[in-house]
Amino acid sequence: MPECGGALEGLVVLDLTRVLAGPFCSMMFADMGATVIKIEEPSKGDDTRTMGPFKNGESAYYMNLNRNKKGVTLNLKNPKGKKIFIDLVKKADVVLENYRPGVMEKLGLGYESLREINPRIVYGAVSGFGHTGPYTQKPGYDIIAQAMSGLMSTTGWPGGSPTRTGTAIGDVLGGLSLAIGVLSAIYRRSHTGQGQKVDIALVDSAVASLEIINMIYNVEGRIPGRIGNRYESSYPYDTFEASDGEVVIGGGNNKLWLNLCDVMGVPELKGNDRYKNNADRVNCHEEIKTIVEKWTKTLTVAGVLETLDKAGIPCAPIYDISQVVADPHIAGARKMFVDIEHPVAGKLKLTGSHIKLSGTPASVRTPSPSLGQDNGEVYGSLLGLSSDDIAALKQEGAL
Repeated sequence: MPECGGALEGLVVLDLTRVLAGPFCSMMFADMGATVIKIEEPSKGDDTRTMGPFKNGESAYYMNLNRNKKGVTLNLKNPKGKKIFIDLVKKADVVLENYRPGVMEKLGLGYESLREINPRIVYGAVSGFGHTGPYTQKPGYDIIAQAMSGLMSTTGWPGGSPTRTGTAIGDVLGGLSLAIGVLSAIYRRSHTGQGQKVDIALVDSAVASLEIINMIYNVEGRIPGRIGNRYESSYPYDTFEASDGEVVIGGGNNKLWLNLCDVMGVPELKGNDRYKNNADRVNCHEEIKTIVEKWTKTLTVAGVLETLDKAGIPCAPIYDISQVVADPHIAGARKMFVDIEHPVAGKLKLTGSHIKLSGTPASVRTPSPSLGQDNGEVYGSLLGLSSDDIAALKQEGAL
């Protein structure tokens, strides 16, 4: 198969994952040049093929996460299909899977079996609760991770209900963690020649993201609650009302607070010991919000941003997605949205790669594959199977 270039050029990844966490990881690998072979069940493929939004009948959910990948079908429950997978493992660097723990072992394809076939294999597994502990067999999705990690308990407004974040952040964190773990194992392999298993839990990944929330309880014994948009450890770090909307201000240290006092025309507050340090301002957050909003309400959102930008004080508008896609920095200079031509969906705008490498930039080069699109290329080039071989295997239910 032709190499596509990039930082991970030459890396061969067998991707058994479905839906979001695993495919997000392998998407990053593919964007950075790895040869990612997406292996799907012959009958239906990845669940996201049936999830909206759709364009010309094609799932944009699937198309975004599975660009740059080679698509093959394979039935691991079929003896010949299992044999093909084992042959692929001999040629591969990485196996990714997100089955419930134990499923691959029942198939005889768990890490301990695969390392006997290829000691260099890096085996990345992502699941709801991981491969050790009493909850390993509990099914886990993003919303489960957000609930059991404590994330939902701190998201929302005082007096309101625990709230899921607007995106499937538990899955995304799991995918990012899986990528970091796999790349770490590959680096280690470069010194030892040995692969290893990378065991990622969605719940663990969400717990790790709570950083200060965890430490507040572990140090103070206090259970953090829902506090809206403000931050537990610094203030003013919140949303504030302007005359025509809301704006975010991130006055995260003492210097920024002093600058903000000057900008607001209340320099006398700089000598007020009640507001001297971040901890003091957090304790007085309600009255400080009133002080700041007395100023912001006299200006439009644009006026607040212009004034604070000139003073070097972190601030931002609260964008909806249409504004993000049109922003000259995010969508333009940073290329966080890219156009691609899909053979069925037609012209499509996908989310670009957030990883910017100076020498080997990540890129979106090819659209997502149709189900089994690359059976001939992958099985022919890697395993030497002829078109007749592939047709016969398909007839026997292996592909």
